[in-house]
Amino acid sequence: MSYTPALRKKYQEEVALKLKEQFAYKSDMQIPKILKICINKGIGKATQDKKLVENALEEMTAIAGQKAVPTIAKKSVSNFKLREGMTIGARVTLRNERMYEFMERLIAVALPRVRDFRGISDKSFDGRGNYTMGITEQIIFPEIDIDQVKDIGGMDITFVTSANTDAECLALLKEMGMPFKNQRNNKDN
Repeated sequence: MSYTPALRKKYQEEVALKLKEQFAYKSDMQIPKILKICINKGIGKATQDKKLVENALEEMTAIAGQKAVPTIAKKSVSNFKLREGMTIGARVTLRNERMYEFMERLIAVALPRVRDFRGISDKSFDGRGNYTMGITEQIIFPEIDIDQVKDIGGMDITFVTSANTDAECLALLKEMGMPFKNQRNNKDN
């Protein structure tokens, strides 16, 4: 018997049917789904301290449950003391089971640990059905031991979907359980 993440089951049993009704798709292949989740962390101080990159790679690997890959500079920029080929960040691309497991941990555990959390913004869509959110502190993830952290930093999380429009992507992510801000709260902020 194979393991299926709870969020994948939810998508197959509930979310796909709701989206098919809501947008009146003729075929099941038109129903949008999450293709991958890309996690990216840039380390601005990496030019001065190489240890920061190693720490970021370890933290990213622990958070994602998959080995992180270093990001390498493509150009030299003298103002930033950056040379071509230097390691300046870390990234991970999650697909299939690991993607659903990460999304489940993000929704159920990590986001509620953010101070003064009122929901995530619904303004960060790219116009092609993808959503990107930023996290300011990596310590919201339970895999990170706060005592071991030397430098608190954020990361970007991009949800790449097969949706054609931002409305379809928003509906998909809402149904999957992403805690977007209420429209009423958006007017207040």
